[in-house]
Amino acid sequence: MHKTLAVLLAASLLLPGCASVRTADAAKQGAPLIYSGTRLDWYSLHGGCCPLERFGAQAPKHAWLDLPFSALLDTLFLPFTLAAELGVNLGVQGGL
Repeated sequence: MHKTLAVLLAASLLLPGCASVRTADAAKQGAPLIYSGTRLDWYSLHGGCCPLERFGAQAPKHAWLDLPFSALLDTLFLPFTLAAELGVNLGVQGGL
C-alpha cells in the first residue's frame, strides 16, 4: 500500500500537468497563493471560464485526477505559501 502511494505521489509530481506546480511557477500578481493548485482544479471542475486570468496558469486536462495530489502538495507547500501571503521573507532562493 505504501509503495503504491509513493509511486502515485512521485508520478503526480513528475507530471507537468500538476496544478500546484503550474500555479507556483506562474507568479501572477493577485493570484491566490494558499492552496492555489487545489483551487485551480476545483475551479476547472466547476466550469470556471478563465483560469489563466485568475490563476496565471491553465488548468490540467484531468483536474479530477490531479485534485487529490494537488491538495497533498499544497498542504506540503502551506508554510511557504502562508509566509509569502503574509509578506515574510524566509530567505529561500532557488529556481533556474
